Amino acid sequence: MALTDRDLEELLARVGPATPAAVPLTRRPIHTVYVPAADFTTATVGEWASAARILVRDHGRPPFPDDIVEMVLSKLVTTPIEDLRVDFEDGYGHRPDEEEDAHATAAGGALRGEPPAFFGLRSKSLEPATVLRAARTIDLFLTALGPPPEGFVITFPKAGSPAYAEAAVLLCRQLERAHGLPDGTLHFELQVETPQAILGPDGRSPLPEMIARSQGRLTGLHYGTYDYSTALGIAPGHQSLEHPVADHAKAVMQVAAAGTGVDVVDGSTNIIPAGAAEDVHRAWALHARLVRRSLERGIYQGWDLHPGHLVTRWGATFEFYRDGVTEASRRLGHYLGRRVRGHLDEPATARAMARFLLRGLHCGALRPGDVRHPVDVLEAL
Repeated sequence: MALTDRDLEELLARVGPATPAAVPLTRRPIHTVYVPAADFTTATVGEWASAARILVRDHGRPPFPDDIVEMVLSKLVTTPIEDLRVDFEDGYGHRPDEEEDAHATAAGGALRGEPPAFFGLRSKSLEPATVLRAARTIDLFLTALGPPPEGFVITFPKAGSPAYAEAAVLLCRQLERAHGLPDGTLHFELQVETPQAILGPDGRSPLPEMIARSQGRLTGLHYGTYDYSTALGIAPGHQSLEHPVADHAKAVMQVAAAGTGVDVVDGSTNIIPAGAAEDVHRAWALHARLVRRSLERGIYQGWDLHPGHLVTRWGATFEFYRDGVTEASRRLGHYLGRRVRGHLDEPATARAMARFLLRGLHCGALRPGDVRHPVDVLEAL
């Protein structure tokens, strides 16, 4: 070699950090259902499932092929809600302390038995005016719940700075000590619903630093559709998950979270399937389109605020994976067999196809027989 050892040592000293390795894909929920704490009981999940089935019975089948509809109806019996959040914030409002105390204790007790695989609560914000109320509510909730199982998470709204993430970490540690929980038991999500969370006064996004200061406890960044849109002056009739300001915010969130293991979660629509049949079907069509749009943009989870949204959440999700399974499986097979058949797929694309198939398997849209390649091969990509 013409290059000397000194040249190579100097080069090695100048290179930056390695590109982060792909984060292993574990099962994640397809949605988060928010239920106001005052309305939550042990019967809530069953009531939502029943209400969704009644909508289909009374207003006709939703806008999906027959096989997808049958899958949806089956899911509404077995696992209607994957991720449940008892809401003490916007959907709950400000109430006397004694009333919120009682609801926090009741909700924690109601979830003590057999909660969904993923569940938790959304407290009030960790801002000065409400931080003590937030801490008290979570404390009482945990007292009634007991040691939280895996899948428990706390949602903190209106996060806007790295200091907010630090406060969330501190509160989790305080709660762990107070309840005798092992260090690292509690995890949280941050809701991105202010412009300051996307772009700071120095012209940079604070999100990467917020993720770093969360010290591994942060599981998700959730987009807040209506607070964020309102802060930017978007008229109510135009506030939507597909407005350009929403797309910009979520794109920044995706870039910030890439390679960190933190999920980006879409917000909600406030248009609900209720009323006359034409109103229900119009709302279903809108929600199905929004869910499909998010999936196509790489956002695999969103909020649902009404039982009728379960129908189109599951339907659009199942249809997305069923539509893509043949192509993804075929191309992945060609890649693994080192055969060229119309695509020169690179390792990154092969990993994307494998992750697509795994997500479909995790949510129940695909069955092992639908995927041509062993799951262990997919997980290794």
